[in-house]
Amino acid sequence: MGVSKANNKREQHRAVIFIVDDEPLLLELAESVLSNLDCEIQTFKDPETAFKAYSAAETAPDLLITDFAMHEMNGMELIRRCRRIHPKQKIILISGTVDESIFSGSGAKPDRFLAKPYQPAQLTTLVQEVLAAR
Repeated sequence: MGVSKANNKREQHRAVIFIVDDEPLLLELAESVLSNLDCEIQTFKDPETAFKAYSAAETAPDLLITDFAMHEMNGMELIRRCRRIHPKQKIILISGTVDESIFSGSGAKPDRFLAKPYQPAQLTTLVQEVLAAR
């Protein structure tokens, strides 16, 4: 009977996704694209605010999606800081200014990379794949 309750609890869990992008239109687009998934989305216009929320969260989000080029802190620095707290954090890095070579020599790498501009279906599929990987 205990196993059944545990399975029900797992099925009821809504994935929490943090999205970080300093471009309001792109942030809104990503949130809109992912709104059809059964998840809780929290958006952040600046990486420092996102990191404060990440650090203060009782449990880590299921997924962190971050842009690379942001004014206060780039996406790779945000990834490094978050991975110091939760080394197994699932992360997608999105960028229209760099490619995957940006993290080739880095100790902290995103799980997946998505180049801008992207099709909405690409983001949705990538998020579903990353969330499904346990």
